[in-house]
Amino acid sequence: MLISFENVAFGYGENLIFSNVSFSINEGERAGLIGANGEGKTTLLRLALDELSPDSGEIMRKNGIRIGYLAQNGGYSSGNTVYDEMKEVLKEDFSAVERLAELSLKLAAAKEGSRDYSVISAKIESLNKFISARNSYNADVTIKTVLNGMGFKDCYWQVIDTMSGGEKTRLKLARLLLESPDLLILDEPTNHLDISTLFWLEDYLQTFRGALVVVSHDRYFLDRICGRILELENGKLNTFTGNYSKYKVLKEEQTTRLLKEYEACIEERAKLQDFVDRNIVRATTAKSAQSRVKQLERLTMPEKPYVPPKPPAFRFVYSQQPYENVLTIKNLELRAGGKELINGGEMTVRRGDKIAVVGENGTGKTTLLKAIFGGNPQIERGRNVKIALFDQEGLNLNPENTVLAELWERHVGASQTEIRAMLARSGLFGEDMPKKVGSLSGGERAKLALCILQSENANFLLLDEPTNHLDLPARESLEKALKEFDGTLVFVSHDRYFIAALADKIVELENGKLNTYAGNYENFNKTKAAQRESLRREEERARYDGYEAKKIEGYRSKKERAEEARKKERIKFIEAEISRLEGEEAQINSELADPAVISDYKKVQMLSDKLYRIKNELEDLYSEYADMI
Repeated sequence: MLISFENVAFGYGENLIFSNVSFSINEGERAGLIGANGEGKTTLLRLALDELSPDSGEIMRKNGIRIGYLAQNGGYSSGNTVYDEMKEVLKEDFSAVERLAELSLKLAAAKEGSRDYSVISAKIESLNKFISARNSYNADVTIKTVLNGMGFKDCYWQVIDTMSGGEKTRLKLARLLLESPDLLILDEPTNHLDISTLFWLEDYLQTFRGALVVVSHDRYFLDRICGRILELENGKLNTFTGNYSKYKVLKEEQTTRLLKEYEACIEERAKLQDFVDRNIVRATTAKSAQSRVKQLERLTMPEKPYVPPKPPAFRFVYSQQPYENVLTIKNLELRAGGKELINGGEMTVRRGDKIAVVGENGTGKTTLLKAIFGGNPQIERGRNVKIALFDQEGLNLNPENTVLAELWERHVGASQTEIRAMLARSGLFGEDMPKKVGSLSGGERAKLALCILQSENANFLLLDEPTNHLDLPARESLEKALKEFDGTLVFVSHDRYFIAALADKIVELENGKLNTYAGNYENFNKTKAAQRESLRREEERARYDGYEAKKIEGYRSKKERAEEARKKERIKFIEAEISRLEGEEAQINSELADPAVISDYKKVQMLSDKLYRIKNELEDLYSEYADMI
């Protein structure tokens, strides 16, 4: 057990957030923490981190536990370069390898049987155990693997303070992965990741040795990573075994069962009360009525099951049907901030298409949507097309307006009652009406923007990350509404569950081109996987063909052919020698980790000397081999 909550309650003043919360996180466990906005997910995490103290109950942590925490937008400042900052995390590993080399030289120079010899041998034994346990020889490889996977392949020497907020948050996550804590707590870790990085992170976390607690609205992520779901609802915590999809099934079954039990108890109570009311005053049936009174007294009513608030009821309609060709893009050129994003882009959108635009961060997805919305000489709209845009940054909203005024100013002919009803259907109620738009939470702002989008009655919708700040019920409600929308949809999203539910065509922005893939998201992923495999094979074939071409080109004279033959034999010899020496190196390292060997100082010196010679020979062979091929 790493951490355990026992009947924990917490609130701010008289506002109770949750009570009687009990759960534990065990070693190696992966748990997803979900709940509507405002239910207290981040508060629960802060309690786990000992940043807050519970009002009642007990929180127990394993002695010496190392907890890594990624807060939302939780980057950091540093004057270091990316690589140097990550190297700092594994500095003990680099130091251990350097120290072992120094000690091996000292042991070779020490007199056998002397006190120095014994002390150095003991230190070597301890270092070998440390290096073996932490895989310290591969520290540099580990750093580069994580940095490349997290999207920093070309940023090793960039100074961290020059990065954007999203990049700093992503780098903080990379650092946490390298730190490899006992318990990793992630609060919305997928917010700043593109899809390829998300897939890499999921694969990496599946091999992560520590335990994981993650707060996320990314249902695809929860499905792939989590084996248990912790749900905060109405101040209580419920636990469900399985991933998010399994949770949905179990939750529905639980709700149905509790409602049936509650209704059955209500019905039974009503029957007993009815019998008592009809028979208590009759002499002949009074005894039976008294018996029913006792049954009523013994009958324990279950707590009425909590029915969560209804999610927003989004609905998108339009009045005029566009022609078949909604949008045609030919030879599109797009630049932003002096950077070329699209060069010669081609794309066709037909009536009723639901197209997901995907690509790595910074490739120009948002810029493309804005270009479609704002008009461009290389973008041709079809007849009767009415277009509306959901802007993830909310730049089309006036921060000084109230919620009510923001919508009403766009529809001055509507009554206040009609405007309030529209906002309420989108999840904004009476207490939200006087709020300034600039003071809204991310979720409230997204609901307001979606309400405005619905009111446009557009037949062509452009959506830029519409689910970013929505809780899970609101996301699922939006999905349902867009599935029922028979107009045209082009959207950008990092929510793979959302993409899989809606898209019937994928457009990938890659290397400045718009590549269209027919079919759903699953077909797209299969096609991309096949392309990656084909590219890998082509690269291998090219390397082989290049090697063969060099051989053929070299056969121009008897002398050159003889030289080629000698080179081939030398390569063969070097490969055999490298294989033999690497085997001996592994065997010696294994022996040096054996306590029985360490106690034999003479043998330790012999093995250390041999290991030193082998490493030098290998370095020479590696260098020669690299030059020859």
